[in-house]
Amino acid sequence: MTFKTPRLAVRGLILHNNRLLMVNAYGGGLSDLLCLPGGGVEPGASLPDNLIREVHEETGLTIAVGAPALVDEFHDPDTGFHQVEIIFRCDLLRGQLDPAWQDPETIVTDRRWVKQQDIADLHFRPLSLPDLAWRNNQNAPTYDALETIVK
Repeated sequence: MTFKTPRLAVRGLILHNNRLLMVNAYGGGLSDLLCLPGGGVEPGASLPDNLIREVHEETGLTIAVGAPALVDEFHDPDTGFHQVEIIFRCDLLRGQLDPAWQDPETIVTDRRWVKQQDIADLHFRPLSLPDLAWRNNQNAPTYDALETIVK
């Protein structure tokens, strides 16, 4: 196996009316895994600007990016893929989820607001999301250790 340079990505932790915005992690119905909206960083743009772009592409929503909340990373030992994600706390500025919205990359097809009491029934990553989103943030982790990619 050849190790590759880690891919840098940004994700938005967006709570609105005490619900967390989540999207599908894989396109084409490959998995029911949910994650926070966001994606790969394009060179020459700041991390917040990349996140604003990614969230809008995937959801049609406009956000304001706040402070970093978590660094998360995962890898695929079979392919050498390794991703490092910086998760930022964000505020919703404008928009609402529209089922007709089209992600230009056609990956995100499922966007939803998740209530705290419903997240335990979902397949999601990182596993620290409930603590990060709804519980005492002083006790929430700031780094999720490297784990093997899941589908």
